[in-house]
Amino acid sequence: RLANSLYRRALNVTQARIASSLPMAVLPSLTTVALYNAMVSGPLLSGDLNCPSCCLLRGALVGVVGGAVYPIVLALPVNFALATKYNTALMPEKGNVLRYWLDLSRPILRKMRVVVVLQAFFGTYLGSRHFQSYTKLAEIAFGPGEGLKD
Repeated sequence: RLANSLYRRALNVTQARIASSLPMAVLPSLTTVALYNAMVSGPLLSGDLNCPSCCLLRGALVGVVGGAVYPIVLALPVNFALATKYNTALMPEKGNVLRYWLDLSRPILRKMRVVVVLQAFFGTYLGSRHFQSYTKLAEIAFGPGEGLKD
């Protein structure tokens, strides 16, 4: 939601708050859950992921991609379309759209660095806790040292 708010301010969009906020609240959350299940939970429970550092890295990547990069990438076209519809900002000529998006996004990406780092931290933490739970479950089910074979 922070990226959405920053883009709305940069493009002076005051209309359609719900229309831009709803996808920004729902889509990244659903995508992050699906991505985490596909990259961390599923492989852990099926026995395909037995390396603790791999689990931490995957958790961090899911946090960064699903929790920070995807919302930023999603917010730009939504708010750009609203700014075009309501004529709240000067729009570039047809050939300069990509350059305009890059120039508009630079300060927003600078402000979002903290969010990216926090998402990486929380993803790493969640991956470590999930791996610890998996290790305990494997020890209970198979006995000490037998559930984590490569």
